[in-house]
Amino acid sequence: MTTLSPADQSDREDQKRSGEDVLTALATSFGATVISDFHERTLIVDRGEAFALLRSLWDSSATRFEQLIDLCGVDYANDSGALRGHPERFAVVYHLLSVSRNDRLRVVAYLPEDNPRIKSVVGIWACANWYEREAFDLFGILFDGHPDLRRLLTDYGFIGHPMRKDFPLSGHVEMRFDEKKGRVVYEPVSIDPRVTVPRVIRQESTE
Repeated sequence: MTTLSPADQSDREDQKRSGEDVLTALATSFGATVISDFHERTLIVDRGEAFALLRSLWDSSATRFEQLIDLCGVDYANDSGALRGHPERFAVVYHLLSVSRNDRLRVVAYLPEDNPRIKSVVGIWACANWYEREAFDLFGILFDGHPDLRRLLTDYGFIGHPMRKDFPLSGHVEMRFDEKKGRVVYEPVSIDPRVTVPRVIRQESTE
């Protein structure tokens, strides 16, 4: 294990403070809100400013978030868990890592239910390509400027977005191979909708 000298430790702390100052300044310039929960920092930014903010976080030498660790969609339907009680139903969450500064950051952009779309960040981090396709497939979130926005995990004929909270557990259609047609066909689901509320069956005492 390598032990930093007092001088190196001091330089590391100065860099960290400098990064915090730049992060706060960037958040202010893009109208973002900075919150900290459980020692994790989160920037909440308007979707119209998200791309420019993320680009600056990657480009600035004081922040230098070189890696996009994850990008995911969130559905807050019928849920009060949205950060700071934000009213929009959907959100895109970006998890960033600065290897050079040993720093992590989360960026959240909320999206309205009637138009869940945001600018693609594939031009900043190439790995966002499949992350955004996954969010599109599972949540129906659209990423403007994505080079190939199509389903990733579900079948080509799949209907709906299975990670949305209002999506039925049994789905909308089922598929089978039709011997006469010689191909896979899709039909309405033939099973009864599943009940998600646990049911406890107890026999009444005869005594």
